[in-house]
Amino acid sequence: MGEFGQVAALSSGRAAVVYPHFPFAVDHEAERTAVVRDPEARLAEAIGLTAAIDLDVIYSHWMVLNKPRPATLIGGGQVDELGAAMAELGVDVVIVDARLTSVQQRNLERQWSLKVIDRTALILEIFGARARTHEGRLQVELAALSFQRSRLVRSWTHLERQRGGFGFLGGPGESQLEIDRRLIDQRMVRLKRDLDQVRRTRGLHRDARRRVPFPTVALVGYTNAGKSTLFNRLTNSDVFAQDLLFATLDPTMRQISLDGGRKVILSDTVGFISDLPTQLVAAFRATLEEVQNADLVLHVRDIAHPDSDAQKADVENILADLGFDADRLKTGVIEVWNKIDLLDPQVRANMAVPSNQLMVAVSAVEGDGMEQLVSMLTGHLGRHNDLQSISVPLQNGAAIAWLYGNGEVMTRRDDTHEAHIEIMIDSIDHNRFLAKFMAD
Repeated sequence: MGEFGQVAALSSGRAAVVYPHFPFAVDHEAERTAVVRDPEARLAEAIGLTAAIDLDVIYSHWMVLNKPRPATLIGGGQVDELGAAMAELGVDVVIVDARLTSVQQRNLERQWSLKVIDRTALILEIFGARARTHEGRLQVELAALSFQRSRLVRSWTHLERQRGGFGFLGGPGESQLEIDRRLIDQRMVRLKRDLDQVRRTRGLHRDARRRVPFPTVALVGYTNAGKSTLFNRLTNSDVFAQDLLFATLDPTMRQISLDGGRKVILSDTVGFISDLPTQLVAAFRATLEEVQNADLVLHVRDIAHPDSDAQKADVENILADLGFDADRLKTGVIEVWNKIDLLDPQVRANMAVPSNQLMVAVSAVEGDGMEQLVSMLTGHLGRHNDLQSISVPLQNGAAIAWLYGNGEVMTRRDDTHEAHIEIMIDSIDHNRFLAKFMAD
């Protein structure tokens, strides 16, 4: 069994969680300064991630490191101390809350005589356990195989079992490593082909929604920020919402009505997290396209979390990776400060939400702030009203009624065949009207 599957085999085992804290971290892949997190909050998050796959955390520890060691990430003395502590407690598996190279993982496993899982593998394991739809399972498997392929440094027994019935796959001189890599590549090609079909289908659904006169609003945020609870509050739905990391993986959409009866489509999406594996970002591209194509984004924040500011930065970094420029982050995203019910009463009473920015404080659990949020949604989606002159055939009563229901008709003049209407209407709605009623 490979790295990805071995964690599941250890479910309900005794786990240790180790977090190496780098105060001056740099994300070399993105070429930007990484968000420096509160070590206690980061360790608590790692414990929560570990518990999410039913491992029993019996030991946890964080340490400050100035620079990573190429061989083991952490220093030799710390490796020895941790090994002694974990041996005494009877630990089965170690979660290192960092990205380990294959060499670092192998060296730590040898020195501790324990299975070692890094942050990327842990998150992949959670996604694998939580994915419910066919699309979600395809995406997680693709991400896991991409991760495994990058670590092919020894035999993979699960692939060896697969190969048992296909002796013709490997030539006489082909190495185990080459066979494993080729098997993974073949499976990844099939998965990408299936996901391309999913992407095309999702694109057709989006095109269909554009012909429906409803703008789309996507919920994004750090995992466990309360997106699904807010989604349920706004839509009167019962989408799975629990105090769990990554409770939602598969996107859900519902129609809601804003002030004045205006309807929008609200989409609940997968939660983000710091150090989100690049394999997952790539694999979930089809799902994240819903965020990219949304008319408006609600960034839900757990404002009571001690690392709330760092979580905000993580989410904004991922949005930037999805193509959100600084202007769209400023004008196309409403920041929802959720979980104010968990704040100290004095802190909550003195909390000031900037009135000149797209921010609103709410409690999705208690319902506080919902009216303000809906009002902000209504105002923001109608902020770009322009005067448009539209001519509609008189027999097209549905189109005329739609204009009256979605804009402010200033003047109307009817002739023998057409209604000539001047209307104040949002550019989003104008484009939707054209797509629905005026397309060829």
